[in-house]
Amino acid sequence: MDDVTFNAWVCPCVEVIEACGEWFVRVVEDDQELTRSFNMESFALAYAEGQRIRLGLADFKRL
Repeated sequence: MDDVTFNAWVCPCVEVIEACGEWFVRVVEDDQELTRSFNMESFALAYAEGQRIRLGLADFKRL
């Protein structure tokens, strides 16, 4: 069997989700994924907006 290399490219995205009273922002960029947690929705949304601008995205997803 030949070795096969797959070049998987992931579209950058920013996602916001609330779980158990805590807010999470997930940022996917290149081959990295970072999740940060926030106690306040406003802080999570501000962080998500900043990441959206930095990545040049039209919007972020609220899950």
